[in-house]
Amino acid sequence: MRHPGDLDIPCRGVLFDCDGVLVDSTASGEAAWTEWARRYDLDPAQVLRGVHGRRSADTVRRFIPPARFADALEAVEAIEIGSAASTAGIAGAAQLLARLPPNWAVVTSASPALGTTRLRAAGLPLPPVLISADDVAVGKPAPDGYLEAARRLRLPVSDCVILEDSANGVQAGHAAGAARVIGVGERALATEAEIVVRDLTGIRWEPGSLVIQAGSVLRPLAS
Repeated sequence: MRHPGDLDIPCRGVLFDCDGVLVDSTASGEAAWTEWARRYDLDPAQVLRGVHGRRSADTVRRFIPPARFADALEAVEAIEIGSAASTAGIAGAAQLLARLPPNWAVVTSASPALGTTRLRAAGLPLPPVLISADDVAVGKPAPDGYLEAARRLRLPVSDCVILEDSANGVQAGHAAGAARVIGVGERALATEAEIVVRDLTGIRWEPGSLVIQAGSVLRPLAS
């Protein structure tokens, strides 16, 4: 049922980032990267500064020489998967996903193994399409992941809404040419997302559109 003030966003597909949008992996992810940084005699604060919204390979490449890159990447992947059991779903994620037709995808900077491990730990369904760090040559903020997700859904990306929480992800969504880019969580207030919501509790699917309850909006769509 529509309520006064509800925001209707026409779309045919919904493309989600994973971490910070569908699952809350911040604590486990930061703990894993801190452990990894100490293992390689790096400053954890410096490593954590650039982790969010970036592929693990891109982060590792910033700090580790080529001769040690493969082992270092394998190490952080193992640490992150090992800590993923504590991953929880973002409020409203399970309810929203349960009501979506097979018109949605997840586009994550994580590996396929880490992405699916976190979704399962949070009790969320696996998506019809999962685009991981392994599926694109260039990660966010490049648009490649979102363009590939729309292609696999057989939808124009201009008919898709993207939900993101990081500046890199929001930039990727805009660069892809999505119908709208919705920011999720307070972190997204620092991005150029057109709309920012507290979490996913106020979002529901109705045929042909996402509907956002006014009460869940942290930053409304500019008129």
